[in-house]
Amino acid sequence: MANIEGEHRESSNNADDEEYRHYLRIINAYRQYKVCSLNKLARTEKYLCEIPDHHRVMLSSYKDHLYRVSDGIARNDLVIQEILQHINMFDGASPFQISIKEDKHIGPPTVAEIDKVIATIKQFVRDWSKDGEEERNACYLPIIEEIKNHFNDPQRPKHDVKVLVPGAGLGRLAWEIASRGFTCQGNEFSLFMLLASNFVLNKCNGVNLHSIFPWLHQSINVLKAEDQVKEAWFPDVNPADIMCQDGQFSMAAGDFLEIYNEPNSWDCVATCFFIDCAHNVIEFVETIHKILKPGGIWINLGPLLYHYADMRSENSIEPSYDILKEVIMKFGFEYLKEDTKVLTTYTQNPKSMMKYTYESVFFVCRKPM
Repeated sequence: MANIEGEHRESSNNADDEEYRHYLRIINAYRQYKVCSLNKLARTEKYLCEIPDHHRVMLSSYKDHLYRVSDGIARNDLVIQEILQHINMFDGASPFQISIKEDKHIGPPTVAEIDKVIATIKQFVRDWSKDGEEERNACYLPIIEEIKNHFNDPQRPKHDVKVLVPGAGLGRLAWEIASRGFTCQGNEFSLFMLLASNFVLNKCNGVNLHSIFPWLHQSINVLKAEDQVKEAWFPDVNPADIMCQDGQFSMAAGDFLEIYNEPNSWDCVATCFFIDCAHNVIEFVETIHKILKPGGIWINLGPLLYHYADMRSENSIEPSYDILKEVIMKFGFEYLKEDTKVLTTYTQNPKSMMKYTYESVFFVCRKPM
């Protein structure tokens, strides 16, 4: 099983109080997923009752479809309740006891918070479902192959090679690397993701134990009603099987920039759909350069979506790739491989009438000796 590292501090100052409130809000968003989703569905059903009778008669199959959506929401909530049974991963023997009073105190979840719960549900498909295999292969296999190619010295055991995967999500890429015998740590900041990854990595000992309905909330660009209520099973492999490998696997909770500051400590850093999550992407490049051992390898695959670019309340810089490449080289990195047209998707609904495909940048850089 994965060792998920993290520390919860007792609420003794304002920073800790804020951290605890943030934790409560995330738990509350998971808890309120079903209510919020059914409330939204109820508005659709209410409007259906208000349209002209002869229109409504024509939509009998649509009404039946809404019942199936409602059932899927309830089924998703069953998985969420399983996740919430194991929310003590940061607190050791003293799990948070979140009372109804505290739930009321923090208020209802925001639309953005519910959207993050929905995004996490989709992440189960990308990382741990057979349905996400094609997407995973496009994103993860190039990284894995480069790690295998660069660290193939028969005189050096694979488990001596330390690989870091920042922005690990639900941990599949890090798990795949460790399953090949390397010592790998995934790092994730989002508590939405961490709660879900803890569940799948540490509490799912078997294959296809749970099912979710990831596309229920995508009601536009649906070709067939059955596509919206498609069921996906996870995990497609047994996460516990990694115990049979030589590699060591762990997950670390927290901010990448705050946790990783020990110089020359990692043989490889593998970033997948990660570097554009920064307010200042140069901080990421600088930290990666710092923590890599001399001669260490940085492997990156992903677009430059720049998550904070359109948030008015957040500061952000968004250099183009050619400018970012200049910066990477100014730090002393040597480019070993580069491809700027790797076609990739991210939690893409394969049945949707509209699809987003990135021409992602893939590069391999080496820190000088």
